[in-house]
Amino acid sequence: METAKFKTIDEYIAGFPEDIQKVLQQVRITIKQAAPEASESISYAMPAFSWNKRPLVYFAAFKKHIGFYALPEGNDAFKDELSRYKTGKGSIQFPLTEPMPLGLITKIVKFRLEENFGK
Repeated sequence: METAKFKTIDEYIAGFPEDIQKVLQQVRITIKQAAPEASESISYAMPAFSWNKRPLVYFAAFKKHIGFYALPEGNDAFKDELSRYKTGKGSIQFPLTEPMPLGLITKIVKFRLEENFGK
């Protein structure tokens, strides 16, 4: 499937094998619990959450990891906790061979909410 065709997060998740769907749903639910007022969309061909008309976080499935994008500020604030993961400017790779760090994802989303609220 071509990712650009996805209009909803449900459609995006449905395009993956069942085991990856479960992980993607875990991440989605974790974000929604941390930011219940956030709106869902597809942006840059991946699931995106925004609040107060500003991007919060994005996530996407890849062959060996879940990409999580909290923009550079989210990574910088959690540098120590993210040190065991491969990171880039604004990106984090959570390996599919390990349980998703849902507690850390919650903390990052809440941090991004506070950051958004302050802007």
